[in-house]
Amino acid sequence: MSVTPSRGLYLYLKTLEIAMEDEIVTDDEATILYVLANALGVSPGATAECLSIVRGDSKNPFDSTEEDYSGHHLGDVTTYQSALIAALDDEVISEDEWSMLEVLRRIIALQPDQHGMIEESIRAMSDVDENGERRIERLNRFNTVCPFN
Repeated sequence: MSVTPSRGLYLYLKTLEIAMEDEIVTDDEATILYVLANALGVSPGATAECLSIVRGDSKNPFDSTEEDYSGHHLGDVTTYQSALIAALDDEVISEDEWSMLEVLRRIIALQPDQHGMIEESIRAMSDVDENGERRIERLNRFNTVCPFN
């Protein structure tokens, strides 16, 4: 099976590359990757192909395309927000998760005002969400560990 270049596949593949830097995908990383795959429309078969690409066993479809998939695109903010909430909601926040999120926000060229709106939205949800208080604690930690520059 060969994957077709798309914005979603590009973001997923770039994030997977970060997750695989240590050659191990932790449970936390797998959670973020699963959320991203769903949000980006990357099928389970394509995620397996991406793993093969990152390992160097398959050809990277972006090596032979002239289209630029980098930078900021419509829907990126929602994707980042979904990934951030998924990371905040699990019980253990690893450095791997933080670095994957930081890389994702760099890949999509998230702007400070967009990050601020996401934070504001997460804080507003905390009053009506059963995970709200813990999510805010983790958000504050994330902002300390990976400040938005």
